[in-house]
Amino acid sequence: MKNSAIYPGSFDPLTNGHLDILKRAAQMFENVVVTVAVNNKKTALFSGDERVELIQEAIMGEAWASRVEIEQFTGLLINFARKRKINILLRGVRQISDFEYEFRMALTNRRLAPEIDTVFLMPDEQLTFISGSIVREVAEWGGDLNSFVPDNVAEALREKFKKRTEGL
Repeated sequence: MKNSAIYPGSFDPLTNGHLDILKRAAQMFENVVVTVAVNNKKTALFSGDERVELIQEAIMGEAWASRVEIEQFTGLLINFARKRKINILLRGVRQISDFEYEFRMALTNRRLAPEIDTVFLMPDEQLTFISGSIVREVAEWGGDLNSFVPDNVAEALREKFKKRTEGL
């Protein structure tokens, strides 16, 4: 088994916290598979294809980008991991509340797939307050997104909310 890990998430939108974790993961592992979760039961701001494209654009030109793959998935993450023959899941943890949820998920995954381990990474402390929901709210009200998300994501958010308000 190659030194690989899966970094799953909705990435709706990709934040600077996500990028910080991805960069460090790409320095730790030969290959990091970013899996964009597509959940038809939830209404996402960006489609799965849009999220994949935004991540690709955000990491383009980075020295470590060649060690990153990005793809969509639906279903149980452990099934995806088994299919790809990857036994490490990376999860970002910003706060204690994140850890409680992620800890339960890690234990559930371990029960279902004991061969798969979960590794927790924390973003830089200056990024721990950033969440997708906060970013979406700032974007919706026209706030400055520059310290929260990469430039390409900020532009996509402005466009998305511009189209929404024009449609009213």
